[in-house]
Amino acid sequence: MTKVVFITGASSGIGAAAALAFAKANCHVAGVARRLERLQSLQAQIDALPAPHGDFLPLAGDVTQAEEIQQAVAAALERFGKLDVIVVNAGLGHRGAVADAEWDDIETLLRTNIDGALHTIRAGVPALRANGSGHILTVSSVTFNMVSPYAATYGASKAFLSSLAASLRIELAADHILVTDFLVGRTETEFNEKRLGAGKRSSGGIPTMKPEQVADAMVRVVLKQPNKQRVILRFFDRLLVLGNTLIPGIIGQLAKRQYK
Repeated sequence: MTKVVFITGASSGIGAAAALAFAKANCHVAGVARRLERLQSLQAQIDALPAPHGDFLPLAGDVTQAEEIQQAVAAALERFGKLDVIVVNAGLGHRGAVADAEWDDIETLLRTNIDGALHTIRAGVPALRANGSGHILTVSSVTFNMVSPYAATYGASKAFLSSLAASLRIELAADHILVTDFLVGRTETEFNEKRLGAGKRSSGGIPTMKPEQVADAMVRVVLKQPNKQRVILRFFDRLLVLGNTLIPGIIGQLAKRQYK
């Protein structure tokens, strides 16, 4: 049976790549973002794929607004009749000292990365329960356990998301809803350019990957490896997560050079 996937932050980067990858895998996709024109362009790209492929529903919505995400879920249900997968992807980056950064930037980050995740999960879980099962994919970061001076608020927001995923996995087990947390390393997207705060571009030296690599892993997990609880895509990123655990002070000093 064709799966229906609900993706936030679908207008660019990992979200757009995921929408395209799931459609290629013959899944129907409801993509949510603030930039409707980007979603409509993505719809045209998906419509032009060789058959068979899934359908794409573009939905304008801001994850910081609970009502808009609830309306988006309702529209997806009206179009496709069910939801099987929720990809909690929408997020922003931030750089700046905790005590000195502009509060508006910090608040925007928290409202997007934390409130947005909660709004998406709270709007989508009833639909998964009604379906009798489901799968939630959270797009976190390898910084979730990092001592990250000058990127502390972003890292903390991803620590929240990964902690939330671990708890949801237990809370929702009785509802047959799986939760997979993706710890994503540096990826070639608009993330750097859209980053809030000072010094928006990162220095070099950190390997990057294509968003399609993350998207393909999402499809693989949903269709072939649904019981995976955590995904770290690259050996470098696994080393970084391990280093964050074993030598956080050293990793923090290295991170300082990247983020200050």
